[in-house]
Amino acid sequence: MSETTIMTAAEQKQIQLDRMRYTKNTLSSRLTLLAIVFDVLYFVSIYSTDVGSWYYSILIGASIVYNLLFMLLAFLASEGVKNYHIGYSWLLLGLAVGQVVRIFILPMQALNATVKIKNEVLPVMQTPQFLYVVVMLCLSALCCLIAGLAGIKQSRTLEAYNASLSEKAA
Repeated sequence: MSETTIMTAAEQKQIQLDRMRYTKNTLSSRLTLLAIVFDVLYFVSIYSTDVGSWYYSILIGASIVYNLLFMLLAFLASEGVKNYHIGYSWLLLGLAVGQVVRIFILPMQALNATVKIKNEVLPVMQTPQFLYVVVMLCLSALCCLIAGLAGIKQSRTLEAYNASLSEKAA
């Protein structure tokens, strides 16, 4: 008969913690990249709309700048959380809040606005498009939120484990 070694749950947990020292935090990183994809889908929908001259304003300019900043910071955070840097996880939580706040700025204003084109009053944004962009912003925010929370949890877990190794070595 051959003997098989059965690991206890504590031993499995120990191995899992030790592996964290050598593997990347891919969950948070991939969720952050997915948040960027949802943001891209949002702004493609917004910027492809052309109803009169309503979109030619400082609000759209600010929105474009924010989109660029969001994508740059989110990509930076996706790289940072891979290596369990907790600061990038907090950045992701801030980006999640920013995505939710955006719902009440451009999409809400566009939904409630109308323009007059050739004596015909048209809505700037139809309800289906509004729902689509709100869903995209919510999904982007949700991805950032989950990525940030997972990053904080995993960073703290790894930090505690590394501290316990230092204590054992001393």
